[in-house]
Amino acid sequence: MYRAPVDEIAHAIKHVAGLSNAIDNGHAGELSEDLVDAILEEAGKFASDEIAPMLMVGDQHGSTLKDGSVTTPPGWKELYRNWIDGGWNALSGPEEFGGQNLPSTLAMAATEMWNAGSMAFGLCPMLTMGAIEAFEAHASDELKAIYFEKLVSGEWTGSMNLTEPQAGSDLAALKSRAEPQDDGSYRIFGQKIYITYGEHDMTDNIVHLVLARLPDAPAGTRGISLFAVPKFLVNEDGSLGERNDVFCSGLEHKLGVHASPTCTMIYGDGKFGDKPGAIGWLIGEENRGLNCMFTMMNNARLAVGVQGVAIAEAATQKAIAFANERKQGKSPSWDGEGMAPIVYHPDIQRNLLTMKALTQAARAICYSCAHAIDMSKTGSDEDRKFWSERASLLTPVAKAYSTDIGSDVASIGVQVHGGMGFIEETGAAIFMRDARIAQIYEGTNGIQAIDLVQRKLPMSDGQCVAAYFDELDSILEQLRTSNEPAFGNSTAILSDGLKALKSATDWLTEKSKAGETQHVLAAATPYQTLFGLVSGGIYLAKSALASSGAKDRAALCRFFAENHVNGAVALQNRVEQGADSFESAAASLVD
Repeated sequence: MYRAPVDEIAHAIKHVAGLSNAIDNGHAGELSEDLVDAILEEAGKFASDEIAPMLMVGDQHGSTLKDGSVTTPPGWKELYRNWIDGGWNALSGPEEFGGQNLPSTLAMAATEMWNAGSMAFGLCPMLTMGAIEAFEAHASDELKAIYFEKLVSGEWTGSMNLTEPQAGSDLAALKSRAEPQDDGSYRIFGQKIYITYGEHDMTDNIVHLVLARLPDAPAGTRGISLFAVPKFLVNEDGSLGERNDVFCSGLEHKLGVHASPTCTMIYGDGKFGDKPGAIGWLIGEENRGLNCMFTMMNNARLAVGVQGVAIAEAATQKAIAFANERKQGKSPSWDGEGMAPIVYHPDIQRNLLTMKALTQAARAICYSCAHAIDMSKTGSDEDRKFWSERASLLTPVAKAYSTDIGSDVASIGVQVHGGMGFIEETGAAIFMRDARIAQIYEGTNGIQAIDLVQRKLPMSDGQCVAAYFDELDSILEQLRTSNEPAFGNSTAILSDGLKALKSATDWLTEKSKAGETQHVLAAATPYQTLFGLVSGGIYLAKSALASSGAKDRAALCRFFAENHVNGAVALQNRVEQGADSFESAAASLVD
C-alpha cells in the first residue's frame, strides 16, 4: 500500500524547486523549514493511513445516481469530513477567510499525496481549489461574503462547468445561455457534460462555476461569461435555502477514477424553483468569463500534472514491493537459494529504475512550476513579471509531460507484475486506468503542446525561455565541477540534450516568424516531450548536487541520462524534420 515519500517530496520542494532559498530570502512569509517538515509529515500520514486504504473501495463500488442524487462509495463521506476537520482544504487559502495562506509549492506537495492515495478522492478538493482561486481573483465582495469562507474550509465544494456535447476543447461553440434579471441575478439554461463532482453527497452545497452566454454577447470566445450557480440558494443568515434549478441527469461509465462522479448537469429545465432557470451571479465582467476561468484552469493544469506524479509514485511503490516479493527464475546477481526475487533480474531493474527516475523528474518540474507561481506574488514588479512568465512557460510542460509519464509509469508497473498485473485484484491496473484521463482533461496534452510553442516560447520576445535555459546551463556547470564519479557520463549527455532543446527552440521560433504554422503545430508534441525530458534530467542532477554524499541520487541521474536523455537528439530530429512527412501522409486520413 502507498506510503507518502515525505523525505523525497521535502527534498524536491526545498532544494530542487527552491523553497529553502525563498524561506532564507524572506519570500515565504513566516514559513520555516521545520514547519514545512511538520506539515508534510502530517499530510503524509493522512494520505497513507486514511486515503490510501479507500482506493480499492472507491474503485470497486464507484459512485451511483438515483433520482438526481449521487451517492459516493462507502466511507467516502466520512473520509472527506475527516479531511476537512484536519484543515487540509484551507492549506493555501487566504487567511482573512479562514485559510492558512501557505505557498502553492506546499499545497501541490500535499496534492500529490492526496492523489497518490486515491486520485478519485483528490479530484474533489482540486476543483474546489480552482474555484477558490477564481473567486479570490474575480468575484465581488458580496459573493465572497456568501460563499468564500465555506469554499476555503471545504464545507462546500466547487465544480468547473465548461464542456457541452457540441463544445469540447473548442469553447467558442458554447450554447448555454444566461438571462439577466431585475435583481442583478441571472437565469442559466443549458447542458454541461463531463462535470467532475458536479453532484455528490459529501457536502451540503456545491458551488458550480458555469460558462454561459448573455443574450447580446458577441460570437466566439469573446462572448462568454462566468457565473456562480449554487446547488442550494443561500439565505441572508447564511443558512441553506431552496434547491436551485440544476441537477445531475446522468453519470458516465468510465475507464477509471470510478469513485469520482462525472456528471451530466442540466441547468434550467424547471425541475426546481418557482420558474425555470438556475439562479446564478456574474463573476468578473460580462463577456470576460474565459479570462476568469483561466485563473482557475491554469493552476488546475499544474494540479493535474501533479496527479501524474502521484499516480507514478503509487505505481512505482507497488511495483518495487511486488518485485521484491515475487520469485521467478535465476539471476547472476542472486546468490540465495531457489528462485530469485524478480528485482534481481536486469530487465525488471531497468523498468523499476525508469519508473523511479521518470517520477522524480516530473515531480521536480511540477514543483518548480509551483515555486514560480509563489515567487510571482512577491518582490518588485520586474521580479513578479519574470516569475509569472516562468510559471506560464512551465505550466504546459508540467501538465503534459507529467501526465504522460504517469500513464507510462503505470503501464510499466503492470508489466513488472506480469500476468498478475492484468488481474484487477492485484491493484496494479487501477493506476493505469486512473492515469489515462489526466492526459485528456484540463486541456488535452496536444493543446498544451500548442500553447507551449505558440504562446509561451514567444513571451518577452523569447527572453523568458532563454533565461530558463540559462538556469539549466548553470546547473550543468555545477555538475561539470562536481567531480562525482557516480554521475558517470551524465554531464556530456545532459549538455547534448540541452543543446538539442535549444536547437529545436530556435527552429520553432524561425518557423513561427516565417508564418509556417503547419510545421510548428506538427512539431509541438515532440518538442514538449523533449522539453520535459531534458529539463527533468537536469533537475535530477540538481537534486543529486543538493544531496551531499547521496550517491543514490547521482546514480539515478546517471541512469536517466544514459538510458533516456540520450534520446534527445532523436526528438530534436522529429521536431525539425518530422513535419515534412505530414502533408502527403495525412491525405490518407481524410474521408
